[in-house]
Amino acid sequence: MRWSLAAIALLAACGGSRKPDAGTNPLILARPYTLHLPAGWDGKTPAPLLLMFHGYGSTAAGHEAYLKLAAVSDARGFLYAYADGTLDRAASRFWEGTDACCDLFFTGQDDVAYASAILDDVAAKHPVDPKRVYAFGHSNGGFMVHRLACDLSTRLAAVASLAGAVFSDASKCAYAATVAVLEIHGDADQTIAYAGGRVGPIYPAYPSAHATAAQWAAHDGCTGALAPTGQMLDLDAAIAGAETRVESYPNCPVELWTIQGGPHVPSLTAAWAEPVWAFFAAHPKP
Repeated sequence: MRWSLAAIALLAACGGSRKPDAGTNPLILARPYTLHLPAGWDGKTPAPLLLMFHGYGSTAAGHEAYLKLAAVSDARGFLYAYADGTLDRAASRFWEGTDACCDLFFTGQDDVAYASAILDDVAAKHPVDPKRVYAFGHSNGGFMVHRLACDLSTRLAAVASLAGAVFSDASKCAYAATVAVLEIHGDADQTIAYAGGRVGPIYPAYPSAHATAAQWAAHDGCTGALAPTGQMLDLDAAIAGAETRVESYPNCPVELWTIQGGPHVPSLTAAWAEPVWAFFAAHPKP
C-alpha cells in the first residue's frame, strides 16, 4: 500500500492551488491543507467541493501529481481541497480510516474531526454548495472516504474510493443519511485485494469489493442485486481497450467499477476522472 518514492517526487504545479490562511482551528493550524480554486470562478457563486485523501506513505502533493484533479477542478468548476495524513512511527503518512486500515501503530488519530475541520474552514472562507460536497480517496485514502461516508453522512453527498474498502464490522458505520458510493477496484490488485484480505495480522479482514458495494447498498436501503450496466470505461492506459466494467444496483446510488486486470496503482488515462466527476455530479444531496 506504500506509495512509490518516484511518484511522491512528482509534484503538480497548480496555478490556483495554495495553502489557505489557517484561521483559528487548532487542527488546521497543526496541519494546513491545500485548496485549489477553479479557474474562471467568480468567487461568489456557490460551488461544489471535493476533498482528496492520498494513499499510505504518499503525500497530498504526490497524489495530486498522480490524479491530476486540479485540472478537472478548473474544467468542472469545483473547489478542491487536499491534505497530508499524519506521520507514523515508520515515517509514513496515514489516515485513520476504517477498523481494517490504516493506523498501524494505533495512535487514535481523529481524522474524521480533521476532515470536518477542513469542510468548516473552506465553507467559512468561500461559498460552498452544501448539497454538492464529495470525497475521493486511493488505497488508505479509499478506506478513509468510506469512513467519512459513515461518520459525515449528513455532510457528504457522494464518495469515490479507488482500491479501498468499508469497515470490517458493518455496525461501526455510524451513518445517518444516504450517501452515494462508488468503489473502483482492480481485480489484479496485489496490495488491497479485490477479493478482500488484511493489511496486517493485527487487523481484522477488510471486505471484498463486492461486499463493500453490498454493505453500502444495505446502508442506503437498496433492493435488488448488483448487475452489469453494459457500460465499459477506459480508466487504465496500460490495459488495451475499455477494461473497466460498470455494475450498479437498481434505483440505488451505489456502483462498483472493476478494472479488469487492473493493479493497485492503475496507469490512469488522461480522461479517467471525467466519469468519476459525472458520478458525483449526478448525486447531489436531496
